[in-house]
Amino acid sequence: MKTYDVAIIGGGLIGASIAFELAGAKLRVVVLDRQQPGREASWAAAGMLSPAPDSLRDLLLVPLGRESLRLYPEFVAAIEEASGELAGHAHQGALEIFGAPGGEADRDRRVAECRQLGLAAEPVTLDTARQWEPEIGPAAHAAAWLPEEGTVEPRSLMNAVATAALRRGAEFRADCGVTGLIRERDRCTGVVAGGEEVSADHVVVAAGCFSREIAPESEWCARYAPTRPVRGQMMALRLDGAGLRRVLRSERGYLVPRRDGRIVAGSTSEEVGFERRVTPEGMRKIFDAGIELFPGLASAEVLETWSGLRPGTPDDLPILGPTDIDGLLIATGHYRNGILLAPVTARLTREWITGAREGFNATVYSPMRFANPKPKTQSAR
Repeated sequence: MKTYDVAIIGGGLIGASIAFELAGAKLRVVVLDRQQPGREASWAAAGMLSPAPDSLRDLLLVPLGRESLRLYPEFVAAIEEASGELAGHAHQGALEIFGAPGGEADRDRRVAECRQLGLAAEPVTLDTARQWEPEIGPAAHAAAWLPEEGTVEPRSLMNAVATAALRRGAEFRADCGVTGLIRERDRCTGVVAGGEEVSADHVVVAAGCFSREIAPESEWCARYAPTRPVRGQMMALRLDGAGLRRVLRSERGYLVPRRDGRIVAGSTSEEVGFERRVTPEGMRKIFDAGIELFPGLASAEVLETWSGLRPGTPDDLPILGPTDIDGLLIATGHYRNGILLAPVTARLTREWITGAREGFNATVYSPMRFANPKPKTQSAR
């Protein structure tokens, strides 16, 4: 049986970022993925780096998102230096568009909310917004500018993070699904993966929407990581002529520019279980919202359509931290914010494992908020 300091279940951006951080602390790390790492939600994301809340349920997420956004430049610099690859990071801000009726009042409420949460936001006139993005559509009645926001190209970032983690000494095992957690009394001491036992001082569950499905006989993951899949459909377009320089979004959808001129449009949010497919209805919804923001897209070429499964949770907040099972940690449930939250999740996980805390209080995201209060029973693995 091979022994590691940490076994990470799930090789998406969250798992790979944790591996990079832990390998940098000179820990022996293995990442175990049921398929090729990074081909689930990380591959499907748009790549917006926005801690601004979408709903009241997101308010508790803002401090975590704000901290991760602060860490992003350092995170990307370290990844690019270690991997020799570009992550496609751009810091160009975002324009949020508001339609009639009540567009200006809605904009002013949004700006005030962001400022109260410590996020930079300011109202801008439509004339100013159209100087920056001339193709903004006639449905716009007001605009807000969020200057601190940015983007990454998720697929480029995922590849760079995996390469960087490998170069720091982390091991990745593809097509190696975890089928069991090894338990010795009240401690998790490893996993069963690919038909063999892998011993580890710490096990980190970072398997996205599949987290609760891992090792169902132990009930540990279902107890501490009650994730569910939420489908999001996306499309990529290319337009001849004038393009897009910064993120445009409204309550109906968003547009994200890429370095190569593509525009990524999204997205849906569908409770359809593990069904990953693209639907005509979903594509129409995304396309209509995109045209409303940027009418010139009506003549754009559709280059690619796809969907991914986000990891939702009962309260739509991530699940981060140690459990009351020694050696078992959770880092999942990032829902629509996995790309944004990768740096802070990696940093916090390293702190929990090494004991070197730096002060950010993540108690509200603890897996213990879902823990079943039934008394623990002692048993062999």
